[in-house]
Amino acid sequence: MAITLKIEGTVGFIEFDQEESKVNLLTAEVIMQLNRVLDELKTHKNLSVLIIISKKKDVFIAGADIKEIEKITESADGERKAKAGQDVLNKLEDLCVPTIAVIDGVALGGGCELALACDYRLATFNDKVRIGLPEVNLGFVPGFGGTYRLPRLIGLTEGLKMILSGKPINTTKALRIGLVDCIVTQKNLDTHIQVFIQDIQNKKIKNKKPRKIKKGLPGFLESSLSGQWLIFNQSRKNVLKLSKGFYPAPLKAITVIKKTFFKNRTEGLSVERKAFGQLAITGISKNLVQLFYLSEQYKKLSLPETNAIKPQKINKCGVLGAGIMGGGIAQLLSSRDVWIRLKDINYDAISLGLKSAAAIYKKAVKTRRLTQPMAAAKMAKITGTLDYSGFQNADIVIEAVIENMEIKKNVFKELSAVTSKNTILATNTSALSVTEMAQQTQDPSKVIGFHFFNPVHRMSLVEIITTPLTSKETIVTTLNFVKRLGKKPILVKDSCGFLVNRILLGYINEAGRLLEEGANIKKIDHVATQFGMPMGPFLLCDEVGLDVGIKVLHILENGLGKRFKAVNIFEEVYKTGNLGKKTGKGYYIHRKGQKSVPNPQIAKLVKKIDSKKPSSKECLERLIYIMINEAAKCLDEGIIDEPGAVDIGMILGIGFPAFRGGLLRYADSIGIDNLITQLEQFSKKLKAERFKPAKYLLALSAKGGSASGGKKNKKAFFNEKP
Repeated sequence: MAITLKIEGTVGFIEFDQEESKVNLLTAEVIMQLNRVLDELKTHKNLSVLIIISKKKDVFIAGADIKEIEKITESADGERKAKAGQDVLNKLEDLCVPTIAVIDGVALGGGCELALACDYRLATFNDKVRIGLPEVNLGFVPGFGGTYRLPRLIGLTEGLKMILSGKPINTTKALRIGLVDCIVTQKNLDTHIQVFIQDIQNKKIKNKKPRKIKKGLPGFLESSLSGQWLIFNQSRKNVLKLSKGFYPAPLKAITVIKKTFFKNRTEGLSVERKAFGQLAITGISKNLVQLFYLSEQYKKLSLPETNAIKPQKINKCGVLGAGIMGGGIAQLLSSRDVWIRLKDINYDAISLGLKSAAAIYKKAVKTRRLTQPMAAAKMAKITGTLDYSGFQNADIVIEAVIENMEIKKNVFKELSAVTSKNTILATNTSALSVTEMAQQTQDPSKVIGFHFFNPVHRMSLVEIITTPLTSKETIVTTLNFVKRLGKKPILVKDSCGFLVNRILLGYINEAGRLLEEGANIKKIDHVATQFGMPMGPFLLCDEVGLDVGIKVLHILENGLGKRFKAVNIFEEVYKTGNLGKKTGKGYYIHRKGQKSVPNPQIAKLVKKIDSKKPSSKECLERLIYIMINEAAKCLDEGIIDEPGAVDIGMILGIGFPAFRGGLLRYADSIGIDNLITQLEQFSKKLKAERFKPAKYLLALSAKGGSASGGKKNKKAFFNEKP
């Protein structure tokens, strides 16, 4: 049984403790159990209060069972499943005795909705407590009453923020916006519950207290029809700006809340469950659910057969290079209570690194994610130095100096001499050989690649680069450390450009070829953003810096051959000194406070190839298919072990559209045979070896099987390996 009912005097306890599971989930079976327990409560006439609590550590209820939602193929089935949950939570809400949800951990999705159906919510000062409705991130809307109850409890503005972002909040914010009634310490929780019950019984806490009406303009907007219209309208604009209309769930959530805000519960929940049923069966939802599974897998990534290896503790870190990346790395590590020694060649450089870290903390204080004393304490963990003093005590050193192999080799030689035999030496290189650097050290087994993406505090991906010499102990410790930093790691074998940049630069270079064939910058960038990319390849070049892109292309050409030779237009623009946003000009002209516009001078530099101007369709196919083919080559070469690493890497690393499921899941949707045919056509038409289908693709095709329809498709990345 997942639910136990206990009666102690006049107090009832519903305890959630799902067997053989680390978390509690509102499965169909658990919902039926809860229904039976609520019916049983009617026989206890002397009951004065009901407590709903979890016996799981750091978990209240993690939500509905996503596997059950994934199986929904008809909207009517989705409606039925949602109604079953709604009916039980209505029964909970309608109990004649006060109900209290005790939240001492994660309360997400259906777990949050169950808490909303209670009269009171008591939370603890537990860092693991997260309360929210993340359903839109899975492609559907809350289905157990969340769209109806949450805006009525905390107000329209805050309710929309939580539902549309899908981001959970901590207890401090939950108390501030009125989502919870009280926060107590974990210690003596039973006593705190009893005191809370007494306060209810003594009417110190009003039963089903109405939410506080905001003062000033926010209060006026929420209390008037015209104000509410403005709130809904602005919310829609914000969603469209962020999602570009590719994600239907947030827009549907706005529609549902707008339709039901003045309706009774019966009508409101009916609208909600219909919306849930419609969205749960969409391809976008199915892709986002698969991505959720993949994300959870990489959040827990471990090295096979290493359970017996205990990771080293990392409390002190040296960071070499106080530039943008070095300062960002220092800030991230200090935010996780790691002491940082930040080294550079002069104090001006160190000052810039410290300022960049301080700016991130300042923003965290402004947005109330940290208090000023908390931010100051974390910032104090970073100290600067011009020499290696303190590095002998470092548990790990992360090198983030200029992308120059000779400089990096010298740095690693020096580090090997000044650090202890237990210190892990990591490089943040984005493309250079980690093995070459490791060979400069006394113990290459302690050297590993640690590739963060910029900006470090926002980008959740880290490529962990292993060499043939890297020890399992080093890999296990690094994986454990990355997870402690709140990042998602992918394991990549040392090779030129690693995974993400290797695939990305093929895409960038193909954009240059399209430009030389007659497509213009605006058209190429437009087809990319219409596909769902956060920005087009040329605007991305300007953001990163043309000098950076050219340097990486040269590295890739030297290591992987002529398919990565920078196209002529890239070299020509680079020679002009217009390096992108940092110089005000690149492929676009960038002016502060104005929208970037294509640089008209670029057309004069293009040495047009004598060919037919590519259509929008061809532009898109070549941009995406070249990435798929390069990813397949990475799988051929064993750079990564499985296709999921490509999808999680491209989504988190460059913003490949999540609603498409990932680069290789998108390839599966095209069909492997169709993809091979198109690649062969491009290879023949363009006389281009780069489009010759990778062996991995041909091996998938050779396996045979249904290429489409409901049957399992053997010709797919996400089935068996070829």
